Amino acid sequence: MSNCIFCKIMSKEIPSTIFYEDELCIAFDDINPQAPVHVLIVPREHVATFNDLGEDKKELIAHLCMVVNKVAEIKKIQDPGYRIVINCNPAGGQMVYHLHVHVLGGRHMSWPPG
Repeated sequence: MSNCIFCKIMSKEIPSTIFYEDELCIAFDDINPQAPVHVLIVPREHVATFNDLGEDKKELIAHLCMVVNKVAEIKKIQDPGYRIVINCNPAGGQMVYHLHVHVLGGRHMSWPPG
């Protein structure tokens, strides 16, 4: 997608500090962090929303979940814990229409999230 900020980050059109990447995704710090640790994990394949994940994307979503573990280890938030968020569409708070996983940690997370 030519106007997608995450696609531009992956193609190096927009600078970012990518601290993890593999053949399926990248991970970088959010530019507007909502916690001391706020990482975005973004698949290389442009999938607009969580609703667009079909049976053919099971391996992708499983891989993103495994990368959450790697990010938590890299960022040293495995213990005492962290929160994982995937926003979907406007009412869910999605602002960039390229599927991404938020990993938040470094502070106590309250409930309900807001």
